[in-house]
Amino acid sequence: MSWVLVAMLAVPLAGAVVLLMPYGRGRLLRAHALTVSGMTFALSLGAAVAYVRGGAAGIGLETDLAWVPWLNLRFHLGVDGVSLPLVVLTTLLTFLCFVYLCRGGVSGTDRLPRGRPGPERARALVFTLLLLEVGMVGTFLALDLLLFFVFFEVVLVPMYFVIAVWGGRARRAAATKFILYTLLGSVVLLLGLLFVWARTGTLDMVALAAAHGAGMSRSAQILAFVAIGVGLAVKAPMWPLHTWLPAAHTEAPTVGSVLLAGVLLKMGTYGFARIAIPILPEGAAAVAPWLGAFAVIGVVYGCLACLAQRDLKRMIAYSSIGHMGFVLLGFATLTPVGLNAALFGNIAHGLITALLFFVAGAIKERYGTVDIPALGGGMLARLPHLASLLTFACFASLGLPGLAGFWGEMLALLGAFDPAPGLSRPLFLLFMVVGGVGTVLTAAYFLVMLSRVTHGRPTETVHAPLLTAAGATGTTGAGEAAQEVREAMAAAERVTEKVTADAEQVAEETMAGDGPPDTTAGAGGSGSEGAGSGRMRDVTAHELAAWVPLVALILLFGLWPKALLSLTDPVVHSLLGTP
Repeated sequence: MSWVLVAMLAVPLAGAVVLLMPYGRGRLLRAHALTVSGMTFALSLGAAVAYVRGGAAGIGLETDLAWVPWLNLRFHLGVDGVSLPLVVLTTLLTFLCFVYLCRGGVSGTDRLPRGRPGPERARALVFTLLLLEVGMVGTFLALDLLLFFVFFEVVLVPMYFVIAVWGGRARRAAATKFILYTLLGSVVLLLGLLFVWARTGTLDMVALAAAHGAGMSRSAQILAFVAIGVGLAVKAPMWPLHTWLPAAHTEAPTVGSVLLAGVLLKMGTYGFARIAIPILPEGAAAVAPWLGAFAVIGVVYGCLACLAQRDLKRMIAYSSIGHMGFVLLGFATLTPVGLNAALFGNIAHGLITALLFFVAGAIKERYGTVDIPALGGGMLARLPHLASLLTFACFASLGLPGLAGFWGEMLALLGAFDPAPGLSRPLFLLFMVVGGVGTVLTAAYFLVMLSRVTHGRPTETVHAPLLTAAGATGTTGAGEAAQEVREAMAAAERVTEKVTADAEQVAEETMAGDGPPDTTAGAGGSGSEGAGSGRMRDVTAHELAAWVPLVALILLFGLWPKALLSLTDPVVHSLLGTP
């Protein structure tokens, strides 16, 4: 029995349970959140070191205990090269989310919510995120089909509340759509898992993968693959089951969007690598052309939708549909190259999109909006560090060579060039061409967005406090909201002349070659935003602490992809039954 995997579940669970008791607030709550999530991240790093030192190509650090003996259900946990990177990614992003939350905002206020909703709101958010971490980590550790499903479902309730309680003005509609879609997908997934159990007599993933479909007819495998695949595709999400995603990302708070894109989407694609393809190989071969077709349609659809977006967060959400399309295309090839591409793309997308949503949240905090035309352009002149990070994340996401986003897409297209025996090569060559068009469109929408947001002459818009008040209609009563809007409009009139003068000064100094005024003091953590100066603070030290690890990992995996492929490749060959 390996205690480290059990501890990875027990630590955040215990941390959440403690918050149900009378507990301190303020600094004590922040210290609790950082300590618990930091310990879980440290345990995942310890598990990674132990697994690599053990030199195992298969399942390692196993824990296999009787769970429900009379049904032969096991509490079976373990990691391998497929799940271990996702476990570390999950614990890292959760820890970075708390780093981002547990600090002063650009106006000096704590990002952990408090005030009007009541003093318990901050503690409730920490509780919800820790419970969410238990479900996410457990999904990647589970080696029993029913245990996998339990953890797969545990994440739905916390994420629903993250969106519905701490989201934007349309948060309740977005949360409802999220829970309905994912629950319906889960019902289909459960039927598929139970069908496999009925046909094979076991729920053990390791034994089922080793059998490679033995004991199940081809027709039974196809039926099971379709059921399981549909349930996983909703979470991925795959076109046309994606419609819950843009609203959920748009309305979710920053940390909700980071974990939703960085981890929850990976739970769906992980299920293909862990369950659907190795356990049902004949079903996978029969459905692979359809999976590939839906994947490349999703790539092109996501890109075209991005070109039409005005909302930055919504654009990033649609970009995830396209990137997940490349991941699914890699799975559809049923080759070691394709599966390695999918697994690499999972990690790369998790890192890059997390950084994109972090930066989008920081932009919204400063500008009060993520509406691209309303941002006014000229961010490189006004907030050079924040604009540079946005540019870096966009270049990584569009697949620039040398950054992590390149390898997953390139290897997926390479896998489509030479798919598994039995699959139609002309059809997959068509998929490769369509996917290549998708890479061009990806570059197009990111470059268009950057040209509108980061370049050009700065044009001042209403600042965050004003727009925040104006947007209160989704969180307060009608009378109170109307009063806040009137106050915001009056304040806007009072500061219009000052704000316009500041914008003109920024433009004049930039055009004169003297560079923009010093707005980067916050990068060192010592700057402050004047109450009436009209200036916005650039990247702060705490934001850098949350974002620099993502930048470093994007560079690391972009320049040294072997660091990740050396973990996944031996397991991929074992799952596919290839030498």
